[in-house]
Amino acid sequence: MKSYQSDLVFENINYTLKSFPTGEYEDCRFISCDLSGCDLSECVFTDCRFEDCNLSMTKLILTTFRDTHFKNCKMLGLAFDTCNEFGLSFTFENCQLNHSTFYKRNLKKIRFAGSRLEEVDFTECNLSEAVFDSCDLLNAQFDRTNLEKADFRTAFNFIIDPENNRLKKARFSNSGLSGLLQKYDLRIEM
Repeated sequence: MKSYQSDLVFENINYTLKSFPTGEYEDCRFISCDLSGCDLSECVFTDCRFEDCNLSMTKLILTTFRDTHFKNCKMLGLAFDTCNEFGLSFTFENCQLNHSTFYKRNLKKIRFAGSRLEEVDFTECNLSEAVFDSCDLLNAQFDRTNLEKADFRTAFNFIIDPENNRLKKARFSNSGLSGLLQKYDLRIEM
């Protein structure tokens, strides 16, 4: 039986020692919790905040995130492509999302701020109007990705093939141009 939790604060709980209760969480805050390796499948998070939490390697099969905010979280190796697509919306601030995948997700207007997105898979995503504010995109995969009107002005370490992705009206700084021209093996000096 799924539980319903609303307007609660869960703080300093180590869910690796006990299972995470499957249920619906609305307007809840999770602060300094360890959820690494937990099964969050079929949970629903609406207007929730995760702060200073470890969610690395959690299972997200049919997990619902609606207007969920992650701040200062460690989120390594997450498969967001298994989440429930309906109403999927979240923001990430100062998070580590290395080795995660968002394959084919609709992430229009998503915001990543100050986050590490190393080796993240954005293949076939809709990232139109997304913002990558001061994000490290080292070895992130952009393949047949919609990046129209996306903002990469302060992002770094990205490599994006303009011939293989939709980039109309995407925004880049001068220092980011080399990431767009990588495949041409040019020497760009600033």
